[in-house]
Amino acid sequence: MIPPPSPPNTDKMTLTRCVGSTKTDRIGTSLLENIQTQIRTEPFEDIYRVTPNRELGRGKFAVVRRCTEKSTGTVYAAKFVRKRRKGQDCRVEVLREMAVLELTNPNPRIINLHQVYETPTEMILVLEYAAGGEIFDQCVAEGDEAFTHQEVKPLMRQILEGVDFLHRNNIVHLDLKPQNILLTSVRPLGDIKIVDFGLSRRLCQNHELREIMGTPEYVAPEILNYEPISTATDMWSIGVLAYVMLTGTSPFLGDDKQGTFLNISQINIDYTEGELQDLPASAINFIQSLLIKEPKCRATAEECLRHHWLRTDVPQKTDDAQKTGDAQKTDKDFTSDFCQQPRSSLTSSPSSLSSCSSSSSGEEVVAACTMKQCRSPMPDPETLSPDSKVVSKRFRYEEPFSSVQKSIF
Repeated sequence: MIPPPSPPNTDKMTLTRCVGSTKTDRIGTSLLENIQTQIRTEPFEDIYRVTPNRELGRGKFAVVRRCTEKSTGTVYAAKFVRKRRKGQDCRVEVLREMAVLELTNPNPRIINLHQVYETPTEMILVLEYAAGGEIFDQCVAEGDEAFTHQEVKPLMRQILEGVDFLHRNNIVHLDLKPQNILLTSVRPLGDIKIVDFGLSRRLCQNHELREIMGTPEYVAPEILNYEPISTATDMWSIGVLAYVMLTGTSPFLGDDKQGTFLNISQINIDYTEGELQDLPASAINFIQSLLIKEPKCRATAEECLRHHWLRTDVPQKTDDAQKTGDAQKTDKDFTSDFCQQPRSSLTSSPSSLSSCSSSSSGEEVVAACTMKQCRSPMPDPETLSPDSKVVSKRFRYEEPFSSVQKSIF
């Protein structure tokens, strides 16, 4: 049974975006009806003590704060989410995130939901606390603070274990990026926890999910082209994430959102660039197996876990001849193993979309672009030719892109 909303209830369930179907989203309704977590209404401050000046994260409609359960002394992360956004009741969006967190609760790679509270204006998700914070800090760090190649490999394995679990349960995250990957500790390097399922959707065979959402630098080409979303959509983001973790740079970032989208749509990426020179050929091959425009040709999470880059713990050295041979290989050469057999591309109608996630208000659900400067220098715009494909590899502040923006395609 769907937990009752706080009055007044203005939730509206929209029709699913299913090809040849006008029925309401039964998949989403079923997911919400199975919520088991009790939504508490007693004052949150009676049970938890919020740590002053310890904001763990902030978005347009949510803020995460460190808190301590008074009765046990256990530290948690409390996510305060506004229920109304631009005058619309988006409580169902929070319920969907709750449902996904309940479903993923057995997996150690995904953040655990502890309790839920509700006030007239907010819902508060009490989550497992990951003391190491976002891996983004290490991705943009310099020197000893940055990830080493050998550190990235076990972290990527853990990320893939969590994503594989999601995909086996027909759930797509749709916002995989360094800000949504946490560590239980930094020194020693802890374990991975995947967080923020505010954009996640559940997939179903014979239904198509088409939405434009996500973080500009990490979205797959099919999202920008308003084509069906599948588990392969997450795998594109994994490819970008691996590139960022290994190099500290963003592979498709342009000088504005239009440039970024164009780079993604045209797969404007150069595997001979300087930041990749110190990587083993197997690491580059791993990235290439994911940054493929055709979703069915991308490696799955299960296939990635079997990739030779992640299965070798000894640093791989390649001689000049091997590097030259690898450089001469085409994308088809690198991905032939993944394209020999057609892979069924799970596509589906998502959980029912409330009015706040319709195309007219897409800014409410898309995530902000990455926020900090990467460790590579910003190139001088004066030295770039007008037709430069990749203008910049710098992380910076950007506003969310519109869910109906298609002007460059």
